[in-house]
Amino acid sequence: MDPLNLDLQLCFALYSAQRAMVHAYQSELEPLGLTYPQYLVLLVLWEEDGVTVSRLGERLHLDSGTLTPLTKRLEAQGLINRVRSSDDERRVEMHLTKKGAELKKRARNIPVAMFCKARLPMPQLAELRGALHRLAQTLTTEGAP
Repeated sequence: MDPLNLDLQLCFALYSAQRAMVHAYQSELEPLGLTYPQYLVLLVLWEEDGVTVSRLGERLHLDSGTLTPLTKRLEAQGLINRVRSSDDERRVEMHLTKKGAELKKRARNIPVAMFCKARLPMPQLAELRGALHRLAQTLTTEGAP
């Protein structure tokens, strides 16, 4: 077997699965007026309202150059407020608006819908999620200076 065969590459399997997952989410998020990256931001804020941009970046593994336009669009939609910290004006905190907090109720069924779309038993999905988290952690740790 050729080690450079595309179908043998773990990176391609992950890439293909990621694209399919985002596509599957689109039909669930469209009625909410959200993109997949916006949904991820809101997931964090539904857990930790008032996070800073740096904390959000840590949670989502994104840099501020990606997060700033993303959060500005959420603010324009009236879902969040971006506020400079009173302690340190260099820090920007994000807070859910009433509309953003209420959107959580409408999004509550998305995980169930995605579970149904995946058509995998819950233990297998949990095992896959764990393996992917471990892989990401290993690759991040290996790449650290």
